Amino acid sequence: MDTRTTRRALAGAAAFAALALSGCTGDAFGDDSGRETITYWLWDSAQQPGYQQCADDFEASQDDYAIRIEQRGYDDYWTSLALGLVSESAPDVFTDHLSKYPEYVSRGLLAPLDEYIERDDVPLDIYEDGLADLWIGQDGKRYGLPKDWDAVGLFYDEADLADAGLTADDVAHMTWNPDDGGTYEDVIARLTVDTHGVRGDEPGFDKDHIATYGLWMEGGGGPNFGQTQWAQYAVANGWEFTDRNPWGTHFNFDDPAFVETITWWQSLVEKGYMPDFASQQGAKPSDQIAAGTAAMTADGSWMIGTYLGYDGVDVGMAPNPEGPTGQNASMFNGLADSVVKDTDHPEGAWQWVRYLASPACQHVIGERHVVFPAITEAWETARDAYAADGVDVSAFTDHVENGTTFLFPIADHAGDVTAVLQPAFDSIMAGADVERTLTGANEEINRLFE
Repeated sequence: MDTRTTRRALAGAAAFAALALSGCTGDAFGDDSGRETITYWLWDSAQQPGYQQCADDFEASQDDYAIRIEQRGYDDYWTSLALGLVSESAPDVFTDHLSKYPEYVSRGLLAPLDEYIERDDVPLDIYEDGLADLWIGQDGKRYGLPKDWDAVGLFYDEADLADAGLTADDVAHMTWNPDDGGTYEDVIARLTVDTHGVRGDEPGFDKDHIATYGLWMEGGGGPNFGQTQWAQYAVANGWEFTDRNPWGTHFNFDDPAFVETITWWQSLVEKGYMPDFASQQGAKPSDQIAAGTAAMTADGSWMIGTYLGYDGVDVGMAPNPEGPTGQNASMFNGLADSVVKDTDHPEGAWQWVRYLASPACQHVIGERHVVFPAITEAWETARDAYAADGVDVSAFTDHVENGTTFLFPIADHAGDVTAVLQPAFDSIMAGADVERTLTGANEEINRLFE
C-alpha cells in the first residue's frame, strides 16, 4: 500500500467531513470543454470578484485549464485546509499566509516552485522589495509567488474627531512613547467619552462607564504577532521580534523595550481609554466605529473598503504615531499563492499561480482596489484608483515608500509559538502581570528551538 492510499485509509472520516465542507474536489465537477479543473481557495469574499475576473481572463488565454474558485471565511478556511491536506481533499492552489507556510513546508505539504520559475523565466524583481524572498524556506526552495501586501494604520470617525476639537492634522502627526503615551495618548484620552459626556482628559471622567472608547483593539494579538494591536508600537520603540528574520531561532518577548511597550498598552484598559479583553471578544473594530462605541481603531489596509462602506459615518485614516526611534512603523505582511504538493494537476496549478502573480492579473486587482497587489506598478494602480474615489491611502502606502515597515516574523514551530502567545496576551489584556507573563512565555517559546 503506497503512502497516499495509507493516508486515505487512516483519514477516511476526515475525508468525508472535508468533502461535506467543499462539496467535491478535483475534476468531479467537470468542465464542458474537457479542460482540467484547477481548484483555488480564497478567504476574502471582497476579493473574489477580482480573482474571478482573473480566472475568466486566464481561461480565455489558453485551452487546457479551467479555474474553480472556492471562498471560505478566515477561520473555517484554515480548518478546512488542514483537514484537506491530510485527506486529499485540498485545493490545487490556495492563498497562503506567512504564519502558516513554515509548518506546511516542514510537513512536506507544499510543492516547491523553483524549477517552474527557472524553466519559464519568471521575473521576481517586479514585486515590492522583500516580498518574494519571504516565501523561500530554510531549505532554499520557493513555496509561493507574491499576491499582495498590507500595512497597518489608524481609522477614525471624523465626526468624533471634530466633536473633540481635533483636526486631521492633529492625528496625522502624533508621537508616542511608553512613559506617558505622548500626544497619541492625549488624542486617545480626548476621544474617550464616558456615559455622562465627560472626556478622558477632563475632571470627573468615569473610567468604568464608557460610551465611546478612544481606541478599540481586537483581542490580545497573540495569534497574529500583534499585527494590528501592539507590534507597531514595540518596533517604533526599538524592539525586534527575533534574533533574525526570517527563520529566527530566538524570540525577544522579555526584552525591556517590549515589556514597557506592552505595559503601556495594557494601561489603556486600566485608564478606561480602551475596552477590556472581555468586551473585545468577537467585536470587530470596524463595527465599533460604525456603532459609535469607538472613535479610533488600529487596523489593516485590507479593511479600507469595510470602513468606508458604512452608511452614516465618515471615516478618516492616519499613520501610526512616531515612536522613540524617531519613526513610525507598520508590520509588512504579504500573502502568496502556493501549490499543494499532492495536486493531481501540477502543471495546471503552476500555470494558474504564475498567472495570479503576473502583471495581467495584479493590475486587475489593483484597478478594483480592495487590497494592494504585490507588483509595485499594480499597487500604485490601486492607490490611484482610491485617489480617483477621493480616498487618501497614504497612511498605508507611505510606510512602503518611506521604508518604515518591518517583516512579519517567520520561524519554525509557528503553531506552537502561537499556542503560547495567545493565552499569554489574552491574560495580559485581562490584567495579568506583564513582565512575569512575557518572561514565562518567552522562555517556553525559546525552548522549542533548543
